[in-house]
Amino acid sequence: MAASRLIVALSARALASVDVPLTLPQLRSLVALHTCGPIKLAAMAATLGVTPSTALRMVERLETLELTDRRVNPDNRREVVLRLTTAGEELVDRVLSHRRAAIRALVERLPAQERAGLVPALTALTAAAGDLDPGLAPAEDTGRLAGVVDDPLNPAP
Repeated sequence: MAASRLIVALSARALASVDVPLTLPQLRSLVALHTCGPIKLAAMAATLGVTPSTALRMVERLETLELTDRRVNPDNRREVVLRLTTAGEELVDRVLSHRRAAIRALVERLPAQERAGLVPALTALTAAAGDLDPGLAPAEDTGRLAGVVDDPLNPAP
């Protein structure tokens, strides 16, 4: 739990380093879009583990901040495709860069022997987690069609 709180605190500090009023869930949405690329609204909701209406409200807020762009899928007009704007990409890059620098600074404070054991331990922990957070690492079997990530809950293209 302490490690989890540390990562959340580092994320909150990184978020506070930018002058855009975002919550951690909104940042997570931006990072998911950054990682997955253009994605259908339903797939984003599944990725984040929220209902489509919750995902839509979040996207509307991010769209108001000009961080996301929402368009009708030209291949299926019933679907909405989400992507980051240039400002959204830049914001995610800045926040993640700040968080990486903070983590690097913490790791550098560790004695060399403890630092050497950290990478294998975290690698093992990540492997043990498996697919607990598919939102930030799209599954290998998720297909792409015309640059749009297919909805894992709806296998029909």
